[in-house]
Amino acid sequence: MIAVKLTKFTDLSLRAVMRLAAADDGAPALTTREVALAMEVPYTHTAKAISRLQHLGVVEARRGRGGGLGLTAFGRRASVGWLVRELEGEDEVVACEGETPCPLRGALRRAQEAFYAELDPVTVADLAASPAGPVLLGLAGRRTG
Repeated sequence: MIAVKLTKFTDLSLRAVMRLAAADDGAPALTTREVALAMEVPYTHTAKAISRLQHLGVVEARRGRGGGLGLTAFGRRASVGWLVRELEGEDEVVACEGETPCPLRGALRRAQEAFYAELDPVTVADLAASPAGPVLLGLAGRRTG
């Protein structure tokens, strides 16, 4: 059985986006360090994910007093399918090397696209809607500060 598996980077990025979406209720903005602590992952990994999400226009970072991370308007309405495609890149499910033909390449590529297509109608805001949002906040630990 072949399974579509997201990279750890995509998983971390999606979890960061969901955490920010769940906290996007007027509360003080979270810092990258707070997101990393809440998800129990290394700060450096979280910082790389946040940087990529900023580059995609999903997350904004504000410096100084009252600063922190937040979703952009575009980020809140972004399709999860689009986001996963951007984070995963163009890699195929099966990498064909050498002279041997890959008879499953086309079928697996269509299956991968069908997987992403199922995520297309889901927005980042949908991920944090009830009942998921309160659960995400509950799992995220307490703010320090």
